[in-house]
Amino acid sequence: MIRFFKGRKDKEGQEQRSEEPRPEVEGLAKEKKGLFARLKQGLAKTRTTITGRLDRLILGKKEITPEVMEELEEILFTSDLGVETTQELIDMVQDKVARKALSDPAKLKSTLREEILGFLNSALPEGLRYPGNSPLVVMVVGVNGVGKTTTIGKAAHRFINEGKKVLLVAADTFRAAAIEQLEIWAERVGAEVVKQKSGADPSAVAFDGISAAVARGIDVVLIDTAGRLHTKKNLMEELQKVKRVIGKKLPGAPHEVWLVLDATTGQNAVSQAKMFHEALGVTGIILTKLDGTAKGGIVIGISHQMRLP
Repeated sequence: MIRFFKGRKDKEGQEQRSEEPRPEVEGLAKEKKGLFARLKQGLAKTRTTITGRLDRLILGKKEITPEVMEELEEILFTSDLGVETTQELIDMVQDKVARKALSDPAKLKSTLREEILGFLNSALPEGLRYPGNSPLVVMVVGVNGVGKTTTIGKAAHRFINEGKKVLLVAADTFRAAAIEQLEIWAERVGAEVVKQKSGADPSAVAFDGISAAVARGIDVVLIDTAGRLHTKKNLMEELQKVKRVIGKKLPGAPHEVWLVLDATTGQNAVSQAKMFHEALGVTGIILTKLDGTAKGGIVIGISHQMRLP
């Protein structure tokens, strides 16, 4: 996800699409893990932090008092679960306490665990649905620096391992090294690439990509897009145009719109998710850098609030 950008003449665009460092390409020969196994690994710091705070909260307590509930609310909120999700969990606990269904503070952890698992299970992906005689088209979006290109590279690797023929579309024409970065990933995983020169119209690149995919009998098309602030209307409209052009060339496409979010940004990630979803109709969310934060409760908050896999 990662490339340098060449500046455009549009000064506002230059201000809003900041340059990103180009990271080293990560190795792909990693052990395959299930959804919850990967989630558990990524949330290790968060789990340790929350569990430790809960243990200290209930230590020596014989009943669930208002003071315990107040501190529990603080623990959940400061772990980035968000106001809505935190309040729902607190209301659930208070209801069980009022009904005498929960009275032992030692059972708080297991009760919260069951409810949180319920939130996550309700948003589990059903699996991708491939269209009949046309390629599956996936548009990948997000703000600057969240890891879109790396995500595309890893997704391409997985699709290819499943026997799919994959095409990467370099519709991020803003950053100077964006196209080169995608080409590196394509070479590493064995995917094809459609590109134009830096500064080209991203909608035109997407159009060419869909045309090439249909002509070449491609199974999966992954479209990279330039990072942009979700609060900038003109940049979001550019993405909407890309999506419209894709749909005109291939009715029903894009079949998936994946939003990549940086887990370390906390509640700002929720704002991003809401605005990207409103503009584009996001179908799935990918959280990166989970292992770099002890406040990964954002996974629970976003999953529950957005009802998206």
